[in-house]
Amino acid sequence: MARRWLSLLYVQVLIAIVLGVTFGVLWPEAGAALKPLGDGFIKLIKMVIAPVVFCTVVHGIASVKDAGRIGRVGVKALVYFEVVSTFALALGLIVAKVFQTGSGFNIDPSQLDAKAVQGYAQRAQSDSVIGHFMAIIPDTFIGAFAQGELLQVLLLAVLTGFAINALPERARDAATHAIDGLSAIFFGVVKIVVRAAPVGAFGAMAFTIGAYGIGSLLQLGELVATFYLTSILFVLLVLGTIARFCGFSILRFIAYIREELLIVLGTSSSESVLPQLMQKLQRLGCSPNVVGLTVPLGYSFNLDGTNIYMTLATMFLAYATNTPLTLGQELTILLVAMLTSKGASGVTGAGFVTLAATLSVIPDIPITALAVLVGIDKFMSECRALTNLVGNGVACIAVSRWESELDTAQLQAELARGPSTHALEDAAPVRAPAE
Repeated sequence: MARRWLSLLYVQVLIAIVLGVTFGVLWPEAGAALKPLGDGFIKLIKMVIAPVVFCTVVHGIASVKDAGRIGRVGVKALVYFEVVSTFALALGLIVAKVFQTGSGFNIDPSQLDAKAVQGYAQRAQSDSVIGHFMAIIPDTFIGAFAQGELLQVLLLAVLTGFAINALPERARDAATHAIDGLSAIFFGVVKIVVRAAPVGAFGAMAFTIGAYGIGSLLQLGELVATFYLTSILFVLLVLGTIARFCGFSILRFIAYIREELLIVLGTSSSESVLPQLMQKLQRLGCSPNVVGLTVPLGYSFNLDGTNIYMTLATMFLAYATNTPLTLGQELTILLVAMLTSKGASGVTGAGFVTLAATLSVIPDIPITALAVLVGIDKFMSECRALTNLVGNGVACIAVSRWESELDTAQLQAELARGPSTHALEDAAPVRAPAE
């Protein structure tokens, strides 16, 4: 029993954090010397940023073709996703600026490993609109990946996604399957890399405590607490308001999907309960066609928890490294996070990849400062997945109501009765969107 318990990555990371803190307290100089362990983990994560972002964005755009099959439902879903995602990004940014979480951390960028960011070529510096536009155009298709230029990779992903949609059906299906296969491979690499998280967490925490003192642990705890508080506010205020307009209570809905929330809490991935969520939404009175499109599409385009994390963690690192950001840079963070957060819900640790991707377009913030967050990312991952799950459930009900395909009487009756006790296999099958 103990061996199985110790085999869990979550437990390993927790043990590594405790050992890292202890090591840093007892032997601060030796702890500070363990920084390469955290840096090494960051480099492992960084090496898959470009392909992961490319595959997830291409897949998301290629999936929009489904919207044409059921008309305006897909368009309404995408509009909803972008509006609510913007609220999530803005809330994370506002909370970070109000509480200034990370201030006083005083990480000295000169002590960070400059080699860790050499893989990212310097973006062209120009104040003109034309100059910024030219900076995102790569010299070659492969060059964008070789140089690690995220904005160039995003441009290529958008063009590739639309190009796939324009292909004849047989070629389009083949291209989509190929992208899905590549995505599975690169996310498989992420899964392998994440297994090194305990080593990275130990080194990062030992370095953080050894170099900056035990007080830094309290400031990291402050970031975790701020993130959870912000996510709770988003669920209760933003999603709660949407739920009220749709005629149901957000608290009752959370109680209705409590089993799925517990599974997500253990796996840190909202994708682990996608089939169960779709079936429960049908029981709540949502149209099968709306459920079949909105929920899977939401797993790429409606990641509320990840969006909050992107802006909040980025601003934390800015304050922690005493890096002032202009309004233009903050708006850039919002816009880039909107794209880099897509498709990050399915794999534990993928949110950390997208944070690294977001930071790469703000070179003023040293990307190696991510090592400070390695030890606590597991706690953040759980909250991201939980918020993403609730957000996608509310989105499906909202789009169903918007499309007049929601049985409100059944919704109220099901929420009042509580979650079904039937086994998953006894439930009505989830039907795919109409062709």
